[in-house]
Amino acid sequence: MKPKKETILIIDDEKDMRFYLENLMTSFGYNTASVGSGHEALEKVKIINPSLIVLDLMMPEMDGIEVLKRLKEINGDIPVIMLSAHGHTDNVVKAMKIGASDFINKPFEPEVIEITISQVLERKNLLIEVRRLKEEINKQSRYDLVFSSSKKMTDIRSIIEQVAETNITVLVRGESGTGKELVARAIHTTSLRRDKPFVKVLCTALPDNLLESELFGYEKGAFTGAIRRKPGKFELANSGTIFLDEIGDMHPSLQSKLLQVLQDGEFARIGGESDVKVDVRVIAATNKDLDKAVKDGSFREDLFYRLNVVSIVIPPLRERKEDIPFLIEHFLNKYNTQYNKDLKKLSDETMARFTEYNWPGNVRELENMIKRVVILGNEKTVLTRFKGLDIQTDIHYNENQMPKIAGAEQKAIPGNGFSLKSINKRALAEVEKEAIKDILYKTHWNRREAAQMLKISYKSLLNKIKEYELDKV
Repeated sequence: MKPKKETILIIDDEKDMRFYLENLMTSFGYNTASVGSGHEALEKVKIINPSLIVLDLMMPEMDGIEVLKRLKEINGDIPVIMLSAHGHTDNVVKAMKIGASDFINKPFEPEVIEITISQVLERKNLLIEVRRLKEEINKQSRYDLVFSSSKKMTDIRSIIEQVAETNITVLVRGESGTGKELVARAIHTTSLRRDKPFVKVLCTALPDNLLESELFGYEKGAFTGAIRRKPGKFELANSGTIFLDEIGDMHPSLQSKLLQVLQDGEFARIGGESDVKVDVRVIAATNKDLDKAVKDGSFREDLFYRLNVVSIVIPPLRERKEDIPFLIEHFLNKYNTQYNKDLKKLSDETMARFTEYNWPGNVRELENMIKRVVILGNEKTVLTRFKGLDIQTDIHYNENQMPKIAGAEQKAIPGNGFSLKSINKRALAEVEKEAIKDILYKTHWNRREAAQMLKISYKSLLNKIKEYELDKV
């Protein structure tokens, strides 16, 4: 019988039992390792990463229940079979609740342990395969959302496939809402770094001094409030990918430090005396004209050339309207599932309006439209937009100042198990979110201008953007 790849770790304080189990499992074709205590087991599992663990329930110092708890904290995916003597039913139940995969009573026949190990490993491999398939489905749905079927997006898919398995720096360019982050994630998930971190940094979300500490970290005592060392995003992304969104808004003082990372793969934390070495792939994105920014001196030319090794330009939705029906179907399915609705399709009138519209907010704006239709249960709420009405005309207040949404049927917001106050709060939050999005689209995501139009502070707007996750696409 050919040796199986699986390694089984045996944990038992009785030396003779360990010796017996090792010989028995070796005869089954498994690789084995064994330890005589819980403390040894916790160290050993970190070194060999076994496929399965056989753990004795009754041991001195640290019993099997405590060992099981700690093993699950280290790696919850490793299945554990408990060995127990008759009369320890309560402990067996505890072990199963903690996460033991099965248990075998002592004394046992060799065939029993062989069959149990085989069944547990089979279940484990099945779960791994199910998880892999789910990831493939999720990954494919993300790709479909980005690429769909248009010629322009198919060309982008081809570029991604060519650069994914390299370490080349990529610059993703396009208007707000076109899906630049999805492209960045597609590059990462098809690369050799797919199992490593993907770290996103929104370069406009923080003031310049805070962005520097966010990117590069700081040492204890570097400034007031720095009570301990804090690693930056580049350190957290080590061996993986860092996505620098809206790179065109980065202050020139930080651009030089970023250039050093791209050139040498190292940087110094704020207040640090030595350099930190990292292996990070950089993907940057911008909705700005960086060529113009280089000419007017607001963006470093040498950094631009370092970032622009491969450039992917995502066309706006108005230039690929053939994707609109596909995207509508995708978002209908997504939000029907999320909000437990059943809106099959849009009317011919709405589809025609959607096709005629130029979508200044691109895919993000289309997604928000579909989300609003699904939540409120009818299409009138979005059709008013195409008639030149401002979003605020959709909001009215009754005599008790409770928000209501014009045109929404009663069934649009489920009341089962919800208080009226919570329902209205949720509805108002949705409308506020959509209003902010509309203003951001109109100002081409100029946050300061949007804050002025909304008559709120710049900081309040940034908080709302973060709260409503408006920067996710």
